[in-house]
Amino acid sequence: MPRPIAALVHVDALAHNLRRAREAAPDARVWAVVKANAYGHGIAHAYPGLKGADGFALLDLVEAEQIRALGWRGPILLLEGCFGARDLESCSRLGLWHTVHHEAQIDMLAAHKTDRPMHVFLKMNSGMNRLGFRPEAFRSAWRRLDGLTQVETITLMTHWSDADAAPGSAPGISAQLAVFEAATSDLPGERSLCNSAATLRHGSDARVRGDWVRPGIMLYGSSPDFPVHGIDDWQLRPAMTLQSELIATQQLQRGEHVGYGSSYTAEHPMRIGVVACGYADGYPRVAPSGTPVLVDGVRTATVGRVSMDMIAVDLTPVPAAGVGSSVTLWGVGPGGARLAIDEVAHAAGTVGYELMCALAPRVPTTAA
Repeated sequence: MPRPIAALVHVDALAHNLRRAREAAPDARVWAVVKANAYGHGIAHAYPGLKGADGFALLDLVEAEQIRALGWRGPILLLEGCFGARDLESCSRLGLWHTVHHEAQIDMLAAHKTDRPMHVFLKMNSGMNRLGFRPEAFRSAWRRLDGLTQVETITLMTHWSDADAAPGSAPGISAQLAVFEAATSDLPGERSLCNSAATLRHGSDARVRGDWVRPGIMLYGSSPDFPVHGIDDWQLRPAMTLQSELIATQQLQRGEHVGYGSSYTAEHPMRIGVVACGYADGYPRVAPSGTPVLVDGVRTATVGRVSMDMIAVDLTPVPAAGVGSSVTLWGVGPGGARLAIDEVAHAAGTVGYELMCALAPRVPTTAA
């Protein structure tokens, strides 16, 4: 029989989380962000749950091809735009919308021969300092695009650096919003500003909501501002379950150690289980002892270091557990027990995004 580890993608949870995005940003249209192979869930698995969106946003032409092949005929947005002139040929062929964030992209567009004018998202660097035209150069870029026959519409776009910040720990969105509004006050066109955190925290404000929101991580059942808020606070559902089984148990005596480096020492007699999951499956190697896990739906914790193929867990809270008992590394366990991916990520000093995207190809993934 195959190794018992598997990932399940919950289509109903994706659809629910998409509805939550709509509720949080009333009257805005929604891009379902499916970059990085739908945050590790698999575009083909995620598509049935997200096809109620108004459009799909991603990075790669290959992923855009895949969305079209699945039957999607609506808008698809390239969030980083085109990387070369030939990409514009694919945009024309596939009917893609694309972001423009530097002058060379305008040059490529001006030289592109097409009889199908394009929808362009003009991006402002309002303070994130990654992509986009600085505010003082934004209007000039807009005028260049507005003068091109290759351009049908121009949507004004920016991205928040601190929408997920804990109160008092960072500036939030107010400074960037002021910069964006000052630079675009009299420019026509729709607006797209909100990521997941801004959608949930500020989507009720029409100035922030704009015309298009771009939820990503929230669609997959992770809180964008954990630990300030968890998924229950935002009424989100886990869209991925990483599950496995116990493949062995060990009885420890006081003073005995577990795993490489003997980093865990039993303080009393205890029973542990060995799980068929490790860092080669995408589980974070840096997760320390005490990282939460569910065994037969009961919350317990890891002990010792994460190995390539195995993790040890404390069976004290689950005395009846044995070989073959179910293990939920994150997601939904037996009886509806839930372990948010954010909790596991937080224990490992990272974020849920990374764990989703790090799921290894050797883990079988299916839609549920």
